[in-house]
Formats: sequence, C-alpha cells, structure tokens
Amino acid sequence: MTAAEHLEETDPSGLQTLERFAAAIRFNRWMFDTIRPYCKGHVLEVGSGIGNISRLFLENNIPLTASDLRAEYCVKLKQEFGNHPFLRGITSIDLAVPDFKERYKNILQQFDTVISLNVIEHIQDDVQAIAYCTELLKPGGNLIILVPAFQALYNLFDKELGHYVRYNNHSLGQLLGKAGLEVIHQQYFNAVGIAGWIVNGKILRKKLIPRKQLQLFDKLMPVVKMVDAITFHKIGLSVIAVGRKTL
Repeated sequence: MTAAEHLEETDPSGLQTLERFAAAIRFNRWMFDTIRPYCKGHVLEVGSGIGNISRLFLENNIPLTASDLRAEYCVKLKQEFGNHPFLRGITSIDLAVPDFKERYKNILQQFDTVISLNVIEHIQDDVQAIAYCTELLKPGGNLIILVPAFQALYNLFDKELGHYVRYNNHSLGQLLGKAGLEVIHQQYFNAVGIAGWIVNGKILRKKLIPRKQLQLFDKLMPVVKMVDAITFHKIGLSVIAVGRKTL
C-alpha cells in the first residue's frame, strides 16, 4: 500500500499547521537562509505543502520544481505560483510507491538539488524514501533533509501530524549514508522551539501549535537565532543533513 492510499481525503491538522507557519515570515526566511548555501542549480522540493518555502526560492530567482503528495496542495501551488518565471513545474511525488523508478523515470537524475523539509518523518520506510530522493539527483547533486529531532520529544503534536519517528545527527547521517551519499553538513536547528514543543505537546496536550505563540516566536526571531548560534547548533527541535551524490 502506498503513502497515497493511506491518506485521508483532507488533512485538516497539517493544513492548519502550514497556514499558521505561512504567517511566520521571519522563521521561514531563517529556514531558507540556513539551507540556501547548499542549494545549487535546478531545485526539486519534495513536499512543498502550500508553498511556504517554495515562495522564497522563487523570490530569489532560483529555478524550482515544486511537488506534493496531496492533490489539494498541488492545486494551491498552481494557483499561487503557476505563472512565476522561475517555476519549472508542479508535480505529485510519492516516496512510498514500490515502482518509484518506473513511475518517475522521466525525472530521475534531473535535479541539481533535492530538498525535503519535514517530510521523511511521515514515511514508515524512511530508508527507501531517502534512496528514492537520491535517484532524482544528478551526479554531484545535493540532498537536503530537515526532520524533527530527538525521539524523547515525541508527543501529541507528532502523533497528530502523522510522524513515525524523530531523528538525531547520527540516525539521519546513517540514512543518507545508506543511500550512498557523502554527508557534507549536519546541524540542529531551532533550540528555542523545544520549550514550546514540550509545554504544548506534552504538558498541555494540545494538537496544534497555538497561533499567538507562533506569532510571538516569529517576532523574537533575532533572539531565537542567537540561541542557536551560542549553542553552536548542538541542540534543536529539528535536525538538518546535507548529502552529496558522488556517483
């Protein structure tokens, strides 16, 4: 059974979360600026959602192919960005299908960079998902993965959003290594976010990130970024890894 066959027709929790983060302009810019040094050439975004990060690639004139598993999100992406000169296409990609290479043979080895932000944790066979992402890269291309960090933080938020697992530097690096990628960068991201995740998801048992808290968090972005700097990216709510395809 594919990931698409597991999906409900709509994704209310996921959509509400994406819409709330759409207003977190400073946070989205920080995430984009963090991964941008490892992006080159034609970028494929696997799991674009409603385009919170896609928008920043296009605004910076970076050639982008956007994608999402959900048809409703692909429609939103087309409505929002369909006429942008640097948009190379919008497609649906399922990282859980067994016939991936046959189904997507027209886009294998077509991209200089593949990014997947907050996607892999939704897929039970994460090893295969990373391998499929690697198949989409040209030789020498970069795969950029961002996923939730530290299994001890797993709570109601994760369950509501359909996360199977959270990762750390070691486990995420191992995933990329199994796909034959050379890991060229790893770091944790957003240390301040850990407090809110614990309080709201574990203690208050909320299912969605409170809108007003996210707005305040976004306003405090200079402080949030400073905390990551002074902790040397050794702890964070998320973990990022970049792997280079050597063959």
